[in-house]
Amino acid sequence: MTYSQIQFCDRQSEINLYQLQELFNVSAFWAKGRSIEDLRIAIINSEPVISVWDSERLIGFARATSDGIYRATIWDVVIHPDYQGNGLGSKLVETVLAHPKMQWVERVYLMTTHQQKFYEKIGFQANNSTTMVLHNQSRINSLASPEIQFQESLEG
Repeated sequence: MTYSQIQFCDRQSEINLYQLQELFNVSAFWAKGRSIEDLRIAIINSEPVISVWDSERLIGFARATSDGIYRATIWDVVIHPDYQGNGLGSKLVETVLAHPKMQWVERVYLMTTHQQKFYEKIGFQANNSTTMVLHNQSRINSLASPEIQFQESLEG
């Protein structure tokens, strides 16, 4: 593979959502079947969003959410199987970490199912003490009392 044709891009507007959907379907068991609309929403609400291109072909992707100083989370790191094993995944994560929105963040989190060794090579450490998850967001909405919802709408 010639690396001269591989380009990294940090412009959300350059991402073809159909190519991204296909990349996830081919490369990531955890992201198969994501809808175009859901991908669009995730990208709009993320910064940075980094894509990797071989000419016009999307071959890699990662995104992050961050407050810019204390905490950030890296999401959806993926490299097409045809391009894995050449250092592109490491370069992709390093590009996310070097972004101005990420470079001063105190603590960066990511979730991975089977790639702990890969991320350890980049400098991430296992962390079993701070992870919690809430799966049903709609449950939170049903817990809010009408008075609280009304008060929030008056203040908004």
